[in-house]
Amino acid sequence: MSLRDHLLARIASDGPMSLADFMAEALLHPTLGYYTTRDPLGAAGDFTTAPEISQMFGELLGLCLAQCWLDQGAPAQFTLAELGPGRGTLMADALRATQAVPGFHAAAQVHLVEASPALRARQTATLEGVAITHHDSVEALPEAPLFLLANEFFDALPIRQFQRTETGWAERLVGAQDDALTLGLGADAPQPALAHRLADTRPGDVVEYCPAAAPVLQEVGRRIAAHGGAALIVDYGDWRSLGNTFQALQGHRTVDPLADPGAADLTAHVDFEVLAQAAAPAAHSRLTPQGVFLERLGITQRAQALAGGMPPRALEAHVAAHRRLTHPDEMGSLFKVLGLYPPHAAPPPGLEP
Repeated sequence: MSLRDHLLARIASDGPMSLADFMAEALLHPTLGYYTTRDPLGAAGDFTTAPEISQMFGELLGLCLAQCWLDQGAPAQFTLAELGPGRGTLMADALRATQAVPGFHAAAQVHLVEASPALRARQTATLEGVAITHHDSVEALPEAPLFLLANEFFDALPIRQFQRTETGWAERLVGAQDDALTLGLGADAPQPALAHRLADTRPGDVVEYCPAAAPVLQEVGRRIAAHGGAALIVDYGDWRSLGNTFQALQGHRTVDPLADPGAADLTAHVDFEVLAQAAAPAAHSRLTPQGVFLERLGITQRAQALAGGMPPRALEAHVAAHRRLTHPDEMGSLFKVLGLYPPHAAPPPGLEP
């Protein structure tokens, strides 16, 4: 049975499902889900993330966390963690760049939060020689100073969508029609979690809500506030969600997200306001465009240093990678960075309070 057939049977039995339930099945079904059955990254996959574009991204994020560690007194033992580490490229680049930071590697214990068995295997291979511990959830991370990376993690968490009505909200649900999956509207009902959005929306507006995001940030924020540390959250989205941003990528192009569940990556823009509020009592930085953040950390100087002696074709690719990461017309403005840090500490380098 295909995942599509499985979902149609479930809808026939139980009725329409939330978009969150659809995404959870499509991405993480134990035997048919997108992330549980493949490595989706790179030219042969469906999308490419910043660490796969250039080593500079991971190097600068790693050094940023290392500076936070130094600024907070270089705690003797800490958790160096990543949420959704992909192939392990970001962590590998961060570790390579921080080798020269005295005491950092000796104090770091590397923990990776990853649900996909296929990607866990790839991460273990990429980080060969590094003692790593995998976890299914952020709740399993140690109670210790936490220095954490999360690049394109929250955009893949299942979302619910609600359409504003004259009196409240109607949830957009996945149902079936003529043996095909379709989107429709549920009953009009109040939504306490969206009460604050009545003031800035009008009937017909769509608001997205990610139920799984806040619990993750609550755990991260609590650890950072209690034990010290910092988090760098990099994703596409904005301070507050508005509109339908649900999309599917297959073969590096946008496709119908309902057409072939389990065969395409499903994402939605991140509502950073929700993340920042959930992370209290940890402090949060001002939301900053990725390009601005990387330039503040010195990506242009690093790019110039790496460019020396490159043959022409490699240099051309290197220049293109720098542009893709930083230019406003590429990833530089679409992707944003949110930093978390203890209330008594300064924000991570490159970010403002």
